Formats: sequence, structure tokens, C-alpha cells
Amino acid sequence: MVDEIDKKIIGFLQRDLPVESRPYKIMAEQIGITEDIFLERVQAMIEKGIIRRFGATLYHQEAGFSANAMVAWIVPEEIIDKIGKKMSQLREVTHCYQRRVQKDWRYNLYTMIHGDSRDECFRIAENISRITGIKEYRLLFSEEEFKKTSMEYF
Repeated sequence: MVDEIDKKIIGFLQRDLPVESRPYKIMAEQIGITEDIFLERVQAMIEKGIIRRFGATLYHQEAGFSANAMVAWIVPEEIIDKIGKKMSQLREVTHCYQRRVQKDWRYNLYTMIHGDSRDECFRIAENISRITGIKEYRLLFSEEEFKKTSMEYF
């Protein structure tokens, strides 16, 4: 169960970390607890599976990746779990989702990839196809990014 202090900790962890030598100490002080208690609670939430991971938000264009694509795949339902797990383990894949097929759109698995160019994204998708044996796919390139944020729970 998540109490009010845990909610405050999660709220701070959702934001950018302070650029300080001890960012958790600063956050702990703002909550009114010690740094040790803050870190113990974070560790406990990790162990309970409440916090799954810490991650950085990469602004791919500023990092030098000029192209990204959502790759839509047609995967037979009987192997979608196996293929989804395999794709999600590939370094080149940053997101992997299953969605229901629609009347005029048979794609049911989606991966996000990033590259230095559109050609590189095509090569990455071709490699994923070779690795998984999934031949029917389509690359949907991002043209402009209007918003990129992480989910805020508390």
C-alpha cells in the first residue's frame, strides 16, 4: 500500500532530479524526512514492485537521432506474446505495445525505434523482421513532435 509520504516521494521522482551532488537529500528535506528514510522507502517500493524502474527521458532529436518510427507489425495472435517479448528485449526498441486489430487496420503489435536517418530506421525494422520472422510491417515516421512528457501519478 502506498501512503502519503510514498506518494510525495513518487511525485518528486517523476520530475527532473535536482542537479546537485545529493538530489535525494534535497527532495527528502522538502517532504520533511531524512535522506536515509527517503532512500529506504524508495528501495522498499522497488522491492514491492510499486516502482518498476528509473529512466531518463531522451529528446531523440537533441541527442542526434534525426528519425524515429513507430513500426506496426501484423503478428499471428497465437505467437504475439512470444514475439512481443522478443521485440521488447531488443536494444533498438524503446517501446513495444499490443493493440487490437481494427476493421481496416490489421496491425496488432507496435514498436518504437530511433535512428540517424529514415534509411537506418528501415534497416532496424528489417533486422527485427529477420530476428522474429515477422514479415508484414509498416513504418510510421514522426514528422513533428508536439509534446513529450512522462506520466505523473501523484
